[in-house]
Amino acid sequence: MKLGFIKSNFPNERRIPLLPEHIKQFENTIYIENNFGDSLDIPDTDYQKVGCIILSRSEIFAQCDCIFSLKVIQPSDYDLIRPNQVIIGWTHPIGSGQAFMQSQALPKNLYVLDLDNQKPTMYYQGKAYPSQLIPTNFIYQNSFYAGYAGVLHALLNFGLLPDETCKVAILGSGNTSQGAFHAISKLTSSVRLFYRKTLPQFKEQLADYSIIINGIEIESSDQPIISLEEQAQLSPGTLLIDIAADAGNAIEGNRFTTVEEAIYQENRLYYYTLPNTPIFAYRNVSKILSEQFSKYLFKKDIATFIAEISPKKDN
Repeated sequence: MKLGFIKSNFPNERRIPLLPEHIKQFENTIYIENNFGDSLDIPDTDYQKVGCIILSRSEIFAQCDCIFSLKVIQPSDYDLIRPNQVIIGWTHPIGSGQAFMQSQALPKNLYVLDLDNQKPTMYYQGKAYPSQLIPTNFIYQNSFYAGYAGVLHALLNFGLLPDETCKVAILGSGNTSQGAFHAISKLTSSVRLFYRKTLPQFKEQLADYSIIINGIEIESSDQPIISLEEQAQLSPGTLLIDIAADAGNAIEGNRFTTVEEAIYQENRLYYYTLPNTPIFAYRNVSKILSEQFSKYLFKKDIATFIAEISPKKDN
């Protein structure tokens, strides 16, 4: 198939999901938007040397069967999307990408392959088909860097590099929490990890912690990890870093922050809830994404992923 890569125009996104060094024995014909590798100083000629065809953004949409956009396609490109195309990337179909699914995927009969790390899934006409061709946790390092880089960014914006007198609690044991622990443990040893089963112990000592880092993402119907009532028990000046970026859910009532305004203060507490924190380590993460995406996705004929769901969608 003709697989086209467009530059993500998601705010502050600088990761490059395909590097020339990983383009080897691909079953798809690769089309690259001009200046695709600019954030890593990769010229178009480097892609041409490994057999890629360089086109404009509009030409990519017009000529390719499949469009790869690292983050969900933005409304400015909606008019370029053609019926029956395959859209691949972090599309977040049941989250921030719901508007895209409703206005584009359904009426245009699109195949949408969402590259969720835990559950890579093809969406077609409102139904979800988990992929057996992409293993779970295949890009766990992206989540690790989300925790690592996000915590450092939060601390620097807060103006504090914690020492031994600053007690830190990290909630969760997943990739993001591990990255957070790896970052902050270099600054202080006064760090405790709490898992879901040990959260009651954490809640007995809420006021003891100067920094609380949440790495747990929950369903909107679940009880929050830290309720408003529990937040009222925290010591004034406590910094809550929601590295899971689960705004309004895990930490009840918190809201998303931005790169420009990374932290806000409310009720004498400070909150950091910034999505997409791997962008702060985009040079590290780009190589990881390119290598893993190439291995499990780009090398295969994209038609294989459609064929995988065909018997299911026909039933």
